[in-house]
Amino acid sequence: MQKTLAPTKGNLMTAKNTLRLSKQGYEMLDKKRNILIREMMLLIEEAKEVEAKIEETFAAAYKALESANIIMGVSKVQSLAHSAMFENSVQIDLRSVMGVEIPVVTIDENEPRPVYGFYGTSSALDEAAVRFGEVKTMTVRLTEIENAVYRLAMNIKKTQKRANALENITIPLYENMTKDIQNALEEKEREEHTRLKIIKRTKQRDE
Repeated sequence: MQKTLAPTKGNLMTAKNTLRLSKQGYEMLDKKRNILIREMMLLIEEAKEVEAKIEETFAAAYKALESANIIMGVSKVQSLAHSAMFENSVQIDLRSVMGVEIPVVTIDENEPRPVYGFYGTSSALDEAAVRFGEVKTMTVRLTEIENAVYRLAMNIKKTQKRANALENITIPLYENMTKDIQNALEEKEREEHTRLKIIKRTKQRDE
């Protein structure tokens, strides 16, 4: 970045234009930063709610599982657990927030069908299966939120750094540069005016 310019009218226009663009850039970055911070804070609040629901649902799921183990026996429950289907309905897309790509994770939330027969099982096992399914869905959502918060935080940091550079370095530099060039040009104009007056008086005296 050039820190000085020759005091010419062309350089004065260049400095003024750069200063104007730098101020516009700072305003845009400041707006972007505020929008990203607001988005991140909303996601953090949602993450707290999801975490609380996961903890509550996990507790209900394990309680139901314990009941199923008591009623059916641990070995029977473990055997049925091997019949669980592999999850392949998770899809990942992207959405943009002020140019920041945020992952959008979706999962099939249709009512799950038991993968085991009803003979020899209990309602406690059904309850555990439903609750663990809910935990799975909420965990996917929590993962999506945490990833989004991380990406937003990193972009906020970069945006803040660029905004600080404009506010603390570029804008003051070109403000001072514009002022110095203007002062130099005004001084040059005064000197030229004085020189012309002296020439005029000299001519008048010689005549």
